[in-house]
Amino acid sequence: MTIGQIDTAALITGYYYLAIFSTLIFTIKLILFTITGGDGTEVSADFTSEIDTDISFNFLSVQSVLAFFMGFGWMGYAGLNQFKFSNWTAFGVAMAVGLAFLFGTAFLMFGIRKLEKNVKKDNTTALNKTGKAYTAFPPKGQGQIEIEVNEQLSVVDAVNNTDEEIKSFDRIKVVNVDNDILYIEKI
Repeated sequence: MTIGQIDTAALITGYYYLAIFSTLIFTIKLILFTITGGDGTEVSADFTSEIDTDISFNFLSVQSVLAFFMGFGWMGYAGLNQFKFSNWTAFGVAMAVGLAFLFGTAFLMFGIRKLEKNVKKDNTTALNKTGKAYTAFPPKGQGQIEIEVNEQLSVVDAVNNTDEEIKSFDRIKVVNVDNDILYIEKI
């Protein structure tokens, strides 16, 4: 039996239940994601090395597959019940809408994951670079500086390497990096 021979009423019912089920699960996952901040709503693992994930993982996530079935189900239901499409036309339009939902959800998830990226700053890249004091430094005291680290302007903790006071906005130079601590001098 092909899709053209299936009873339209049975297809409407199938699309309807698929849409209801996937929408319900999608909504529950969305609420859990909102409440928990994303913790525990997707499978995760702790890796010791830094890896970049391929965008294909976003297409295969539970959320994007649920979005596909949600769009597919609701459009199939509406195509047959409201728009009076033929079975094949309703299937084709439902497939297109489902894929649009899948790609849209995957695109949004990819954007969100890019925002989550944690970059480990390598303070040794600031050695011999100049910047400015962000806070005042007492002699041999601690404070914060504004300097380029990993080719990105950052505010980082530092230690005054001299017996002279450094005021906020004074020009400084990083003269040593020891145990990830920046030691600075006024220039």
